[in-house]
Amino acid sequence: MALLTFELPDGSTREVDVVQVLNAGYAGRSQDDVAAHVAELAELGVPGPSVTPALYPVSPYLAQQTERVAVQHGRTSGEAEWALVVAEGGELLLTAACDHTDRELEVHGVAWSKNAGPDVLARRAWRLADVEARIDEITLRAWVSHAGTETEIQTGTLAELLTPAYWVDVLRSRGDLIPGTVLISGTIPMASGVDQFADGWRVELGDPAAGDAISLAYDVRPMPEPIG
Repeated sequence: MALLTFELPDGSTREVDVVQVLNAGYAGRSQDDVAAHVAELAELGVPGPSVTPALYPVSPYLAQQTERVAVQHGRTSGEAEWALVVAEGGELLLTAACDHTDRELEVHGVAWSKNAGPDVLARRAWRLADVEARIDEITLRAWVSHAGTETEIQTGTLAELLTPAYWVDVLRSRGDLIPGTVLISGTIPMASGVDQFADGWRVELGDPAAGDAISLAYDVRPMPEPIG
């Protein structure tokens, strides 16, 4: 399993032994927008979900706090997301995340593609209770880097996505609101014309009211060519 450590704003830390990871998909708050996104993906050969929002189980070891992601080919990319983390005693934490997805594999099955790369999580977190009242004002942004040049590829607020409270209810109804659970939110649209197949990704979750931000960044490194 994965052992993650989060620092909270008061300087205290939480260790979380991950027992399950669930990736939400097609999780926009406007289901009309979700339907349009499903249609766009269908044109690219990506099979649509049987229901929306969707929820994909991911191997627990794929929840990582890392600065480097190894990939098998050049068509993988991240997605800016938030993560809900259930800590010891049921304490709920909110942090930034980036779901690194294999786009070649995605056309054969979204669940498969989600298990082909890590969910990278930040090393800082907020208590959900401390920010929940202003959840819609929290910003979510991502940048990609190409040969050292960084370009913004995603920007929005959490008002565009189903809320952490929604997913808390889903987890509770499934019996999954247990310590060690990590739920990744689903993502917001990418800017058109920006190459997502990048050398690196950076994601930031911002709380304008508190003047605070949680961020993560990692390089994307190709693996050596296989032998045989």
